[in-house]
Amino acid sequence: MSTENSPIKPSRSPSVIESLEDFESQDTLLKHVDISIVESEKRANGTLHVRDHYTVYLIDLKVTDPDYKLVQSKISTIWRRYTEFEQIHDYLQVTYPHVVIPPLPEKRILYAWRKSDTTDPEFVERRRAGLENFLMRVASHPRLCFDDQFISFLQQEHGWRETITDSGYKLHAENKLKSLSVSIRLKKPDPEIESVKNYGKQLETSLGNFLYTRSKIIEKSYALCKLHASYGKLFSEWSVIEKDMGDGLQKAGHYFDSIADSIDSLAEDEEQLADQLKEYLFYAAALQQLCSNHEALQQALENAHDTLNNRVAERSRAAAGKGSLMSRLFGTTEPDLARDVATRALDAKLAADTHAIHHARAALQEFNKKALLEIEHFQKQKDKDLHESLVGFITLQVKAAKKNLQAWTQIKECLQNMP
Repeated sequence: MSTENSPIKPSRSPSVIESLEDFESQDTLLKHVDISIVESEKRANGTLHVRDHYTVYLIDLKVTDPDYKLVQSKISTIWRRYTEFEQIHDYLQVTYPHVVIPPLPEKRILYAWRKSDTTDPEFVERRRAGLENFLMRVASHPRLCFDDQFISFLQQEHGWRETITDSGYKLHAENKLKSLSVSIRLKKPDPEIESVKNYGKQLETSLGNFLYTRSKIIEKSYALCKLHASYGKLFSEWSVIEKDMGDGLQKAGHYFDSIADSIDSLAEDEEQLADQLKEYLFYAAALQQLCSNHEALQQALENAHDTLNNRVAERSRAAAGKGSLMSRLFGTTEPDLARDVATRALDAKLAADTHAIHHARAALQEFNKKALLEIEHFQKQKDKDLHESLVGFITLQVKAAKKNLQAWTQIKECLQNMP
């Protein structure tokens, strides 16, 4: 569905965007304000004996452009729950079907390598960073950033939920889900969109496999490194009974302890890089959603053509059948006046069907124009981000390996220097 056909209208349209250069040169909210999530807080509601705990996040908005008038105040802060972030995300997804909507961080822990839950402080902190990244992605997108609901999300403390619900996006989203749940079989799928859709599936599979393998490797590495603490304890105890070798054994034990402790910082840094890869795991789903939106529009156009073809056949039968030889022989020919009325009614329907085709074709063409530009922007952004994340991941592994190699070298020197 095109933006113009959506029942929810964005309030501010960017200037005409014809190329990726135009896209990247557009004014955005992030050029005028700083957006951050400065802290999180655990809260509870319900009775004393039955409490529902949830986490809220404090959004901090500061205007960096003194002449900027779009936001209500120069500095504002507002608490938001994760469910409210889901609302604004779903709203954007419905209102801008041609955009690869920036994803939210995971709601539940995916590809975990150790037991933890959504109340874990480390997970809450990573989610805070992910939500902040979502806001910055939206605020830097020229088609999304100036939407009234998004601006209100950043500033309107009371009544925002009612306002966004009144926009009708939920009903439209439900109807859209019902339509997309029906298997779409196009007569002539768009090759470019099909290629993008298949790429989205492959990207999702590849990142999912990478994250799964990474979780298994870090799980085993963590257990192995922590076992080195047993070496440290053993060598320290051994040093007590060895007068001449005591110092060397004690130092070796210390280095074994350092190996055991080094895995904690590595695991923490890896989690941050894993979150960056998870963002594109979810981006892959958003890319496929855009392709599904295209398919729905293309199916609407094909259905409009089918309706017109059936109508043309119906009119031909009405004109030819009523004046046929069999009709004349058996006296079933209708008067000319009745025939004219029937054909005129069908002509009116044919005109409406033709108009529906033009409307559906225009909607599809407009969607294609915007969506292909969005896909190009996404691919460029994705190449840059994944390159940085993967290089960072490998650099982290090399750094950890060098650190452990240094520890083993020092252990070797300790033992060699013993008398």
